[in-house]
Amino acid sequence: MCAAVYVLSTVTGYVLTSALLLKCPTLLHRRKRESFFSRHISHRGGAGENLENTMAAFQHAVDLGTDMLELDCHLTKDEQVVVSHDAHLRRSTGMNAYISDVTYAELPPYLCKLGVTFQRECYCEGGEDKRIPLLRDVFEAFPNTPVNIDIKVNNDTLIKKVSELVIKYDRENLTVWGNASNQIVKKCYKENPRIPVLFSFPRVLQLLGLFYTGLLPFIPLKEQFLEIPMPSIITKLKDPSRMTKSQRLLTWLADTLLMRKALFDHLTARGVQVYIWVLNDEEDFQRAFDLGATGVMTDFPTKLKDFIERNGLEFHN
Repeated sequence: MCAAVYVLSTVTGYVLTSALLLKCPTLLHRRKRESFFSRHISHRGGAGENLENTMAAFQHAVDLGTDMLELDCHLTKDEQVVVSHDAHLRRSTGMNAYISDVTYAELPPYLCKLGVTFQRECYCEGGEDKRIPLLRDVFEAFPNTPVNIDIKVNNDTLIKKVSELVIKYDRENLTVWGNASNQIVKKCYKENPRIPVLFSFPRVLQLLGLFYTGLLPFIPLKEQFLEIPMPSIITKLKDPSRMTKSQRLLTWLADTLLMRKALFDHLTARGVQVYIWVLNDEEDFQRAFDLGATGVMTDFPTKLKDFIERNGLEFHN
């Protein structure tokens, strides 16, 4: 009997303390300092309105007043840091080669028309700018715009060179970097811990485990940005009638577990910004912000800007 009372009182104390710290995390943790705050994030510069990852796309997004540019980096054969999503050039340029196997001078231009990955049966036709830019081009052109860098390959030289560029252009307080790979994120943090990092996929799973067991409020976090998909958008990217029952169930389960307002509110109270990707419909914009997301990443920056302004949400730039 005494043992049962002890266990019950211990569990009750744990649950109550966890609930209190979930709501008021600054009782235990110092809030992370936020150098910038991003509501409006342009995915690959806005891949639905201009050719992805081009200077024209980035310029258009910045002219609209985007809070952040999201882009992807690779390393060429002559060790130039370029802005491009795919490691292989076939989809974007038609060339049958890997970026790492050609020099920057040998890189072909983008194709005139590219598919928009996160919009079903949608293509974007480009203008005159079809050049694959260097990361330094972006830093030089937009010195005051936060940039979200996806380090696409586990390459020590790439990580080192990106860090050197961030330092050279004095952007440690205007840059966040990382990847779904935990190994890449660890290397980024080791290379330059002054540049904020994203949660990797294994760390997202760990975060959810801590959240659902009530341990999260007690655990310190080194990451400053949670960048996650909204699983329910899969039903918009694929024909629902062609999805199997197990696929629909898995999508529902992932969405239910991941899209939690209590989790987002706790993280933002600790100074961890929460970004949801890649959303291109107004109903998804609304849902993300209703759930407490800091920002939304989109292929259509004009549509997101109009939504934010029409709904009276704070638009920082």
